[in-house]
Amino acid sequence: MTGATPGLHPAQNRGLRELYSAVRQLAEHWTALADRLDGEPGTLELGAGADAARTLLVELADVTASYGLYGGPAAQGVGSRAAGLRTAVLDRTLERNQALRLAVLDVQHVTTLLAYLAQVARAGGDEPLAETCGRWERRLRRLEARARKAAILAGADPDAAIAPLDRGALGRAGHRAALTVGTVGEWIDRRVAARR
Repeated sequence: MTGATPGLHPAQNRGLRELYSAVRQLAEHWTALADRLDGEPGTLELGAGADAARTLLVELADVTASYGLYGGPAAQGVGSRAAGLRTAVLDRTLERNQALRLAVLDVQHVTTLLAYLAQVARAGGDEPLAETCGRWERRLRRLEARARKAAILAGADPDAAIAPLDRGALGRAGHRAALTVGTVGEWIDRRVAARR
């Protein structure tokens, strides 16, 4: 751990580095999800969100450099590895509806962090940074609403909603494993309920 970057409160320093990581994860994870959905509902929203996240990373690099704070390769590497792990492991166990709903949490994390950073900047009298964070929070909040709507609309076709996200052999195996765990959990819950 290093101390705060001169000119930034430690809350800003840590929050901005977390932002680099979270935005990189959002960009990579949503790109992978959009590729897996391949034109199905949610694809456009995920693609737009991933594009916006990549644009934010470019702008963020320009903004934070003026404070002597940089977000790569370490901070963004954490986000990239997290996205890779989710894509390679967790996503293989998910149904399409689950993947869309969990993707909304990715962007909610980023929008909440941006709003927090805007507030911290205002508290320190840094209006330019507050404006940048606030502008991006509003932009991503609109994309969050679109992604949330797509996730909800997945319920209009329940059969498609519960299809495995990853239709390959590993995805089908991961989906079966998740169903097995869920079935065992249901059995346990019924047994416990019956004893009460």
